Amino acid sequence: MSSFVIDKESFVRRIKRLYTEWKAPSTGHDNVLSNLDCIMSVVGVDEDVIYSKSMALQLWLLGYELTDTISVFASDAIYFLTSKKKIEFLKQAQNINEEGVPEIKLLVRDRNDKDQANFEKLITTMQNSKKGKRLGVFTKDAFPGEFSESWKKLLTAAKFEHVDISTIIAYLMCPKDESEINNIRKASLVSMEIFNKYLKDEIMDIIDSDRKVKHTKLADGCEAAIAEKKYTSGLDPRSLDMAYPPIIQSGGAYSLKFSAAADKNHLHFGVIVCSLGARYKSYCSNISRTFLVNPTEAMQENYTFLVNVQEEILKLLVPSAKLCEVYDKTLAYVKKEKPSMVENLTKSFGFAMGLEFRENSIVIGPKCQALIKKNMVFNLHVGISNLTNPEATDKEGKTYALFIGDTVLVGEQGPANVMTPSKKKIKNVGIFIKDDDDEEEDADDKKAAKADQGTEILGRSKRNAVLESKLRNEINTEEKRKEHQRELAQQLNERARERLAKQGNSKEVEKVRKNTVSYKSMSQIPREPEVKELKLYVDKKYETVIMPVFGIQVPFHISTIKNISQSVEGEYTYLRINFFHPGATMGRNEGGLYPQPEATFVKEVTYRSSNVKEHGEVAAPSANLNNAFRLIKEVQKRFKTREAEEREKEDLVKQDTLILSQNKGNPKLKDLYIRPNIVTKRMTGSLEAHTNGFRYISVRGDKVDILYNNIKSAFFQPCDGEMIILLHFHLKYAIMFGKKKHVDVQFYTEVGEITTDLGKHQHMHDRDDLAAEQAERELRQKLKTAFKSFCEKVEAMTKAQVEFDTPFRELGFPGAPFRSTVTLQPTSGSLVNLTEWPPFVITLDDVELVHFERVQFHLRNFDMIFVFKEYNKKVAMVNAIPMNMLDHVKEWLNSCDIRYSEGVQSLNWQKIMKTITDDPEGFFEQGGWTFLDPESGSEDENESAESEEDEAYNPTDAESDDETDEDDSEYSEASEDESDDSDELGSDEESGKDWSDLEREAAEEDRNNDYNTDDKRNGKFETKKHGKSSKHSRREREEQRSSNSKKHKSNSSSHLKSSSSKHGSSSSPSKSSKDKYHNRDKHHSSSSSGHKNSSKDKDRKRSREDSRDNGHKSKKSRR
Repeated sequence: MSSFVIDKESFVRRIKRLYTEWKAPSTGHDNVLSNLDCIMSVVGVDEDVIYSKSMALQLWLLGYELTDTISVFASDAIYFLTSKKKIEFLKQAQNINEEGVPEIKLLVRDRNDKDQANFEKLITTMQNSKKGKRLGVFTKDAFPGEFSESWKKLLTAAKFEHVDISTIIAYLMCPKDESEINNIRKASLVSMEIFNKYLKDEIMDIIDSDRKVKHTKLADGCEAAIAEKKYTSGLDPRSLDMAYPPIIQSGGAYSLKFSAAADKNHLHFGVIVCSLGARYKSYCSNISRTFLVNPTEAMQENYTFLVNVQEEILKLLVPSAKLCEVYDKTLAYVKKEKPSMVENLTKSFGFAMGLEFRENSIVIGPKCQALIKKNMVFNLHVGISNLTNPEATDKEGKTYALFIGDTVLVGEQGPANVMTPSKKKIKNVGIFIKDDDDEEEDADDKKAAKADQGTEILGRSKRNAVLESKLRNEINTEEKRKEHQRELAQQLNERARERLAKQGNSKEVEKVRKNTVSYKSMSQIPREPEVKELKLYVDKKYETVIMPVFGIQVPFHISTIKNISQSVEGEYTYLRINFFHPGATMGRNEGGLYPQPEATFVKEVTYRSSNVKEHGEVAAPSANLNNAFRLIKEVQKRFKTREAEEREKEDLVKQDTLILSQNKGNPKLKDLYIRPNIVTKRMTGSLEAHTNGFRYISVRGDKVDILYNNIKSAFFQPCDGEMIILLHFHLKYAIMFGKKKHVDVQFYTEVGEITTDLGKHQHMHDRDDLAAEQAERELRQKLKTAFKSFCEKVEAMTKAQVEFDTPFRELGFPGAPFRSTVTLQPTSGSLVNLTEWPPFVITLDDVELVHFERVQFHLRNFDMIFVFKEYNKKVAMVNAIPMNMLDHVKEWLNSCDIRYSEGVQSLNWQKIMKTITDDPEGFFEQGGWTFLDPESGSEDENESAESEEDEAYNPTDAESDDETDEDDSEYSEASEDESDDSDELGSDEESGKDWSDLEREAAEEDRNNDYNTDDKRNGKFETKKHGKSSKHSRREREEQRSSNSKKHKSNSSSHLKSSSSKHGSSSSPSKSSKDKYHNRDKHHSSSSSGHKNSSKDKDRKRSREDSRDNGHKSKKSRR
């Protein structure tokens, strides 16, 4: 055992604690320990015994288990009787000369006399310790074997009074020191890794593939997983073990005890209760969770209540509280919130844990009087059993139980800290496979497929049946999406109207800035020589320029000066000063309000001074202008900088003060960069979580505080497929650092080299290059583990007040929210791009609807507009999204219950939102957001009416042998008139003649036209034929017209809009309707009106082309 080392510091500290407690007890156990004369423990050999107090005492003091060893703690010495090898190990402790530590004496076992001499020596020592009567022992520890039995017989013959000290020693060892807490933390981390990365994934895979797996097989898999490196986070595998056999229960048979065992029944896809615990260096941990497969509302409600009960217990686990009081208060909480659950609760809510998995004497139960101390570790668990689910379809699902448990550490103050912060909310443990409607549809599809195969097995291939089934599923999906969108459209206007009604007419009050005054009285004007000599003088203190005007010193505040310029012409220097005045062009933040706008303002002043230095003068007169020019520039720069900072601070919300935590175990990440930079140069720093917020400290000492209650969204983006790994915080209110305010703050570190030096290596298979790649892979894994651990600790520390979202990379799509194209990735509640700077973060809860622009079949890209629920907020736009991603984006938005619409035009959203905010009630009375919908009700009615007209129209009325085209000038006039009519009327179909009437009139005019202009007209229209042949017969043209009419009915508005843009007549109604969209009929103009006008223009043009073709025929026949 020469390779094993005793932690001398821990040994001395714990021995002192034991002897101090023995001499002056503070445990409150009726001074049982102080009445003892000696303490003895014996550890034998028994592989079946995993936990015992004798072994725990050995491990606590020495760090290792020594079998066949007797330990005697006398008042003035400590004796160890064991084998020679173990004595060599114990000599490390014998050499310790520390005050308060008794002398350590070692006895080597003698097999010749079967240790009789050693036994007698120990008996004599115990009899000489104090009174030599009362002996403290662990009565429940009984080890088999010759050595143990011999000692037991001799001890019985000595007739000591045996006193059980199990409870006293257990309570003594309960408060953990830093090294013990570290071991339990590592054990807890392994428990979480096995649970999250193995057990959870395995259960999901079993459910997904509908496999039959026994509970025992799952439990065995968990035990095997502890030997795999990917679950043990680089810990020593020799020090790792399972604290108890994993327990998997489902199918109605539940026992919420840790003595239960996994049975051989198959996993039932209902309620699955799982418990497992890892053990590191003999220190135990535990985690218990319940998975709910397709839970009912009642089951979800019960589970949420159980999580709340556990949260309540965490608040009660504070130092100096009695464990029985914790139990009573929890029971009172349950009776108050849900009295019906009292009978179903577990009989206790946890127990102390450490070197032994369960301390039976320290339990959160009704009878335990033990006081809670700082750094105690508990296995906190709470469960509800014998619950019924009347909605269950099978016998196994009728009865169920719920159980959750965690390893928790009692802090100095406040609620206990969870050391196994694996997420346990219903959204994290609920598994929703498929609803009943989907199952019925799938069943119908299967029946239909079987029927097709049965009836046409000889005539149709199996591939056709599969293809038809696939197409049918796609159609069903599209129909479901449209139906869902219709429901969202109905809810959208109602909710928006209610929200605006609650907000009322509250408008932001503009802050009135005070007028700048240089001097409040004449006494404040400086008495400098330059002022008396009527020279230019710059007063830095009051930021004022005193200028001589007609022999009088006149002060001008620096804010009134727009700019200055200096020039030298010959012997003179000119200084020109321009002032702000009404009517002058000003920048966004320049100038200000004029208190007396009707007054006379000075526009500019020019001063001239000689450059010639006269005899006796120290400097040339122009030196005053040069000096004034320089000082005015300095003061102006300082004033503008201060004004900019004040503007930045105007709408800042005052934050709470960060409360620093002195706990050494605070979650912390080092060597992180911050974006945006605090200063120009990039610097690293450390991010640490405290009581109510984060603090980032750079290597230079700059501090940035982010409070938990100011975090709107927190994101953790791993380094998978990226060159950086990052934490991003999107804030509710901007914070100020680097003299600017920021809503997005990011902390990141680089993974590997951003740039590659191609000349660094001579060969592609260079060993250094391969080693660098391997090192980068290891670094990625290390950083990912560190960041993930930090996030989990913060979530546990803040009681889920801060939850980190991770982007779903597989759901991402390209787009350009700013200048460059980036990958936009959805999270559970946002759409983000965090890699590029500036970041793009859209919180989905803030989005009212999404509108797609430029959706046309011949374009490669489309744009996406986010309209926010706060209508005063500027809309967000993402450009250049590939057209093939349209369905993908629609499906994602639909799954998030977000209403979307689409159109072919780009709208002026600034005007649209201004009109809505000016009169929101009128906007919703006239249809609200339905004006964006190309499939709204009014459009459907118009289309049906239009289709009836198309069917009633007889093409032969407009075609005869004498038919010719109308004149170009008439065509353009008709187009202009049509546009004017569309502008004047609410809709092109409200009044005036129908298109069919206009077609007939055009045909009448064509028949009356002179044929002398045929050649000219045919030449002009030759470029507009679109490939039509003049030899088509009348029947062919009729068939083509009718097919085009049918296509018109089926095509989307975006398709027709693209063709309508080629004609002048269709653009005008669309434009006018867009400008007047607030009219009810114009709500549809951007899509539906353009749709109808373009189709009618097509028909009209088609008529002209047909008549032109007839003109060609008649001309040829005349020739």
